[in-house]
Amino acid sequence: MVLNWMLSGSLPLAAQQSVSAVPNAGSGQLTASASPTLPAPRPGFSFPAKETLTYAVDWRVFPAGTAVLHFESNGNQEKLTADAQSTGAINLLFHVSDKFESTWDREKGCTSEFDKQTVEGRRQINSTLKLDYAQGKSILDEKNLVTGQTKHLESGIPGCLTDLLAGVFYSSSQPMEVGKSFALPVVDPLRTVVVTMKAEGREELKTPAGAFKTIKVEPTAEAGVVKNRGQIWIWYSDDERHLPVQMRARLFWGTITFRLASVENK
Repeated sequence: MVLNWMLSGSLPLAAQQSVSAVPNAGSGQLTASASPTLPAPRPGFSFPAKETLTYAVDWRVFPAGTAVLHFESNGNQEKLTADAQSTGAINLLFHVSDKFESTWDREKGCTSEFDKQTVEGRRQINSTLKLDYAQGKSILDEKNLVTGQTKHLESGIPGCLTDLLAGVFYSSSQPMEVGKSFALPVVDPLRTVVVTMKAEGREELKTPAGAFKTIKVEPTAEAGVVKNRGQIWIWYSDDERHLPVQMRARLFWGTITFRLASVENK
């Protein structure tokens, strides 16, 4: 499922062993001095107090599943949960049931925790990524529910970071102007990478939720998941909300598209 593909930060199976106090290293790894600051939300922007977005998911020309994302605020924290399920013929070929949860600071954007529960065919993995800003480190705990293997990984972090799920929606809080870009420091297990969000142009789109004027944005990076997973585009509504109306990933095995089907205040 593309949602997990876009958000997968897992290490290769060969690295599934307990690791502690891993230093910042490797291509694309940022130090505290090199990392850009996560930009604060633009003046007047507020994340939803309670909202549910439902997306229809297509693989090539075939219906492939649904993704439901729910926002809920709690004090100064914003929680986003995502549930992706395969449907129809695709589900018969390859069953997918993925759940994600991200929690971040509503004013600063700093992610505090990112959880994943993935069921994809015979693969079943649960993971929790916590960001301890006081200690300056990220902590990943992962368990393969099929083999029983576990991982514990720790890595230094340079400062306030977003994650691969929250980053898609945190971008809504930023100004978007065609031809310009902004950078998000994103936590990716064992490394911190800079994802550049470039506004490429304006397009009018029709989705099951209606017709939208949008700004097409392409995320790019020099390392990590965004660099290694093909091409991704996100179409944000060309208004104050910058609602993600459509998301598309072009993979070596085909193109998967998320189209907004409904927006509910619940």
